[in-house]
Amino acid sequence: MRKLPRAFYDRDTVTVARELLGTLLVHVCEGVQRVGRIVEVEAYLGPHDLAAHSSKGLTPRTRVMFGPPGHAYVYMIYGMHFCMNVVTEHQGHASAVLLRALEPVHHVQGATRGPALLCKAMGIDRRMNGHDLLSDELYIGAPRTPPPIRIVPARRIGVDYAGRWAQRLLRFYIKDNPFVSQR
Repeated sequence: MRKLPRAFYDRDTVTVARELLGTLLVHVCEGVQRVGRIVEVEAYLGPHDLAAHSSKGLTPRTRVMFGPPGHAYVYMIYGMHFCMNVVTEHQGHASAVLLRALEPVHHVQGATRGPALLCKAMGIDRRMNGHDLLSDELYIGAPRTPPPIRIVPARRIGVDYAGRWAQRLLRFYIKDNPFVSQR
C-alpha cells in the first residue's frame, strides 16, 4: 500500500471526501498496526459552512483546520469521545473531512460504526491532533487493488443547527457496506 501524498488532500473537499472511500486508515499503536477501510465520511467546506467547526473562526480548537492539508484534526465531543477529520484544501481555507465509519481490516477491535467508535477502535485520541498524515505512525493509504464501489450521497448527521447547510448532501458512504453508521 502507498501513502496518499500531500497533493491528494490539497484539493476540493468534496472530491477528497469521495475519494477517501475505500482507502485504508493506518495507525501504529503500541507497536501494532491497526488498519481499517474508510467506508463513510462527511465533508465540511470551511468557515462559510455553518456546520463546520471553522464557522466560528480561528480558535485554539480549530487551529489545525486552518493549517496545511494532510493533517489530522482530532477533537473531543461530549467531554469523552474523540473524532478524527482530515484537513483538506490550502492552508487558511479551514475545511476537512470527518471519518465516520471503518470496515475493520487488521488488528481493529470494537465497533467502528460512527466517528467516536472508529477513533476508540483505532486508538486515536487528542494526541493525534495536528498529526501529519504522511508519517509512519498515522496515515491513509491506497489499497493495491481498489475494490469497485458505489458511492451514496446523503445529508450529514447531527448538524440540524446549521440551517440550510444541514440539508446539503455532504455525507458519502459505500453502498451496501455493513459497517456504515446510518443508511
